[in-house]
Amino acid sequence: MRTLAEIRSLLTERGTSAVELAGEALSRARDPAGEGARAFTRLYAEPAAAAASQCDARRRKGETAGPLSGVPVSIKDLFDVAGETTLAGSVACRGEPPAAADAPAVARLKAAGAVILGRTDMSEFAFAGLGLNPHYGTPLNPWDRATRRIPGGSSSGAAVSVADGMAAAAIGTDTGGSLRIPAALCGLVGFKPSAGRVPRAGAFPLSKTLDSVGPLAPSVACCALLDGVLSGEGNAAPLPEPAQRIRLAAPQRYVLEGMDAAVGAAFERAKRRLGAAGVRVTDLALAELEELPGINAKGGFAVYESYAIHRERLERAGARYDPRVRARILRGRDIDQTDYRLLCELRGRFIARIVAALAGFDALLVPTVPVISPALGPLEASDAEYQRANLLVLRNPSIANFLDGCSISIPCHEPGEAPVGLMLIGARDTDRRLLSIGLAVEALVSQRCTRENQALQS
Repeated sequence: MRTLAEIRSLLTERGTSAVELAGEALSRARDPAGEGARAFTRLYAEPAAAAASQCDARRRKGETAGPLSGVPVSIKDLFDVAGETTLAGSVACRGEPPAAADAPAVARLKAAGAVILGRTDMSEFAFAGLGLNPHYGTPLNPWDRATRRIPGGSSSGAAVSVADGMAAAAIGTDTGGSLRIPAALCGLVGFKPSAGRVPRAGAFPLSKTLDSVGPLAPSVACCALLDGVLSGEGNAAPLPEPAQRIRLAAPQRYVLEGMDAAVGAAFERAKRRLGAAGVRVTDLALAELEELPGINAKGGFAVYESYAIHRERLERAGARYDPRVRARILRGRDIDQTDYRLLCELRGRFIARIVAALAGFDALLVPTVPVISPALGPLEASDAEYQRANLLVLRNPSIANFLDGCSISIPCHEPGEAPVGLMLIGARDTDRRLLSIGLAVEALVSQRCTRENQALQS
């Protein structure tokens, strides 16, 4: 993987062309020995080559290039592209009208000069955290492919496209961890912005309350650049927050239940490194988190709101859905408007209590996912194992969505170890501050601390 700073250097200082970069990425995606056939649902070979050629032509003319000029980027299959039917990882939408325009997130990428390589595979309709897809196949995690481990979801193909060098970065969505889970399991950085920060129009919805649009990339600095483009705030890079000014709360019990030895060791090592550098990390009971399963006992916002979205389509094409996804959506029939109003009230009270409990802290610090990537085979074979694993990987990252906050997952494992994600959760609309904290944390816990972060700190 190359960071975006390294790609910009290749393009501006070393004579590499955008056409060459796009060709490299497409070659990897088309390699029959690789995961491209499962990571992508559609490749844009000719449009990508044309866009890359235009980037090169503008550069030769000395024209001002956008912040992503010539950078190969993949987009999750649920984003609208003008003239195409948005399938969202399903076959149930085939034959429906095509999109009239690009989703704003896609339009902003193109305006910034990004070369869109293709659409990436995903859990059907984004309604699972494991990344399995019976329609298009499941791309395998880049770590330990011999065991056939899952990539995490729902932005499964997005993560694999970046980890395997089939794209320099990817955009996806996050309703309960769909960016951060695959980032953690595949050794990447995934950033979930505050829900209203990036326009969600033109992205097939799962939950209007919880959805957000964000990036997956090799580093925090890469995600910060992409966030500037997607949010419309520009590409001014945040500086790392001084370690001595960072105050993190590490919740106990709820977020640590079911944690395996590999994740536990990496998490404790990261906490020690942060503390040794001057970051104030405080273990906090935060027992309020243990109320979340009860609050969401009927399925929560995603179940109620997705049923409203899919109700008509289920009646005419329900047999074409992934049965596991269909079953989750159909739980929405058991939630009425009274239940929904109560859920909204409980959420408001819950957020107020957590905000009060975290006064004086900058963010929560938790393992993104409490286990390393599980093997695909047992999840395909057993509905019970699938449901157990799905709930487990969604548990920690979904806290940020319910809190209406922003969150980032940063790799904290050692080279050669199974990928493990360290997650920061910040309050709503503290996105750029969280990215600044993320830059500092990454430099302390990640063995892949990038040259661009080192330059920012010098």
